[in-house]
Amino acid sequence: MTTIAERATTRAQAHAQARLAADLAALGLPAGRDVLVHCSLRRVGRIAGGPGTLVAALRDVLGPASTIVVPTHTTGNSTTTRRFRATATGLTAPEVAAMEARLPAFDPAAATSHGMGAMAEYVRRAPEAVRSRHPQTSFAALGPRARDFTAVHDLACHLGERSPLGALYAAGAVILLLGVGYESCTALHLAEYKLPWTPPDRRYHCYVIESGRRVPKEFFAPDLDDRDFPALGADLDRTELVRKGTVGNAPSRLIEMCGTVDFAVEWLTARRGP
Repeated sequence: MTTIAERATTRAQAHAQARLAADLAALGLPAGRDVLVHCSLRRVGRIAGGPGTLVAALRDVLGPASTIVVPTHTTGNSTTTRRFRATATGLTAPEVAAMEARLPAFDPAAATSHGMGAMAEYVRRAPEAVRSRHPQTSFAALGPRARDFTAVHDLACHLGERSPLGALYAAGAVILLLGVGYESCTALHLAEYKLPWTPPDRRYHCYVIESGRRVPKEFFAPDLDDRDFPALGADLDRTELVRKGTVGNAPSRLIEMCGTVDFAVEWLTARRGP
């Protein structure tokens, strides 16, 4: 028999789920479409039931035919990130080696995402979730096309056409930015791979789990740059590709992925040059 407190909790979660679903529907989230979600749950606000309630609200609006995809990036396993290099500045060689030895190795079944938020972690940890295998820029997915969207993720293609972003673009997905800005919109990086010139490569070095062992992984891939994404987004906001609203307490955007990436290719081509 449930207690009074348990029944009150259930009612609070049901109310929060219905309110969030209403906000998502008002934003224009379309049933049957696959969706890439970037979310700051803190900006959405306190939710009874936490991120699970938000995912349930998304599913209420999207329906069973849709797949939800979230970024589950893991930058803490690398010696070539800005953060590692900054922390290592001024240290002795043995101190840098000791810091490197403490870096976690990427295991797609267990690695916690870094800075992606509570909702992304909730999706990643769901028993039915499927995760791509890139050691730095993985994505996790829930839904009927979860395996399709995460099956291909080349090591030298962090966020390009041989990543889940390429599959989402081909599927005509939509993007939800819940309480985050364009600096968090990974699809804009897909545009960098579609520019009429080849972005410069740089070296990446990280650690992964292979056959139960921690091993180094070194590769070369494009040097991506998000510094002008806020300016790009400001121009994008003036188009019909973006719908604005509020989900919970969070200023939010619903964006057409294909049109947005195509717009970004033209914008970046005009302003960056080869």
